[in-house]
Amino acid sequence: MSAAILIGSFLFLLIFNVPIAVGLASAALIGFFMFDLSLSPVAVNYFTAGNKFVLLAIPFFILAGNIMEKAEISQKLIDFARSLVGHYKNGIAIVCVMVSCFFAAISGSGPATVAALGMIVIPAMIKAGYSDNHSSALMATAGSIGVIIPPSISFVVFGSITGVSIGDLFMAGVIPGILMGICLIIGMIIVAQTCHFDLKPLPRASGKERLKAFTSALWALLMPAIILGGIYGGVFTPTEAAAVACVYGLFVGIFVYGTVKWSQIYRIFVDSSAQTAVVMFIVMASSIYSYVTTVQGIAADATDLVMRLSGGSQVKFLLIVNILLLIVGCFLDGNSALYLFVPILYPVAMRLGVPPLAFGVLMVMNLAIGMVTPPVGVNLYVACGISGVSVKRICIGVWPFILASLTALFSITYIPQLCTFLPRLLR
Repeated sequence: MSAAILIGSFLFLLIFNVPIAVGLASAALIGFFMFDLSLSPVAVNYFTAGNKFVLLAIPFFILAGNIMEKAEISQKLIDFARSLVGHYKNGIAIVCVMVSCFFAAISGSGPATVAALGMIVIPAMIKAGYSDNHSSALMATAGSIGVIIPPSISFVVFGSITGVSIGDLFMAGVIPGILMGICLIIGMIIVAQTCHFDLKPLPRASGKERLKAFTSALWALLMPAIILGGIYGGVFTPTEAAAVACVYGLFVGIFVYGTVKWSQIYRIFVDSSAQTAVVMFIVMASSIYSYVTTVQGIAADATDLVMRLSGGSQVKFLLIVNILLLIVGCFLDGNSALYLFVPILYPVAMRLGVPPLAFGVLMVMNLAIGMVTPPVGVNLYVACGISGVSVKRICIGVWPFILASLTALFSITYIPQLCTFLPRLLR
């Protein structure tokens, strides 16, 4: 009965388009009154949830992404990728995915990746002979790699909940992110052959042109290397790395590229603060909701239910998790889903011997796919706004890329070494 009231009230609010954070907090307060709980823990839990040093990485990474976006590095990354692979038959599709991986390692945000690159890449793909809906769909799906390749806010959230090393989670996401990119490229090649697109490759770039493009993009490409190298070299923590990324981004944008003006800095900070507020509101509202589920025994009952459904089988459990999170991803954003489901699923995963890093990447990749699944696939709507393609047509075009992403997902699900190899190698 407790679960029905708590979950039912939250779903009811979602149906009426109440913001997720407001819905979580409201459902939790309904629970406090219905179950006659003391309200004194509300303020304490709300404050404690946001008062974690590790969560400082969130505003800093958001700020760093916004700075690099305003530095207009997208064109430099695209030019570099074009010089490498643009002359191949499906070169522009490869450019789309490659640049998404590069930019993901800078912004750490799926929608930001789509917004920054889509204005240039989608028209280029259409000009090269791809259909507008498949071009937009590929850009939307490739943008979701932004939450898998480090730095990733979703990994920061998962690490803050579970205590798993955020630096290790960052490294664990590298190979799965690249694997997802490869699957998307193969998916687009198959689509191009099936639909008989008349593709027009770009002229082959000379060695001099490639060197020039690489030199221009080098400062942007160094950013993830500095972040990960600093973390694994013991120079700074992930939170400190986020602050270093901001300083580095400002230096590159103002003094190297000259594309960030002093007059823009105020707006960059305001936008970053607004985006941070959204994330932190969800974090703190989720903590109150989680408190009620814990006190009422709902979380423990849900954990026992998942354990019984899996029958103690790791294979069955991981399949259940994938199906559950793929459905959840259609309706909830990634950070909300992590706060709701990690406390339930993570203990079961540990009991069944699932490596913590592999489980973290599995959860984040599931929710990354949710960014392109209707009805709440935020990347789809960003791509639609850029290309002018209707939601219906982009939803038709995105299914081959969802299947390609699922191939990568199930690979890392049952081959956890794809996630654990790099962290072990670098220890």
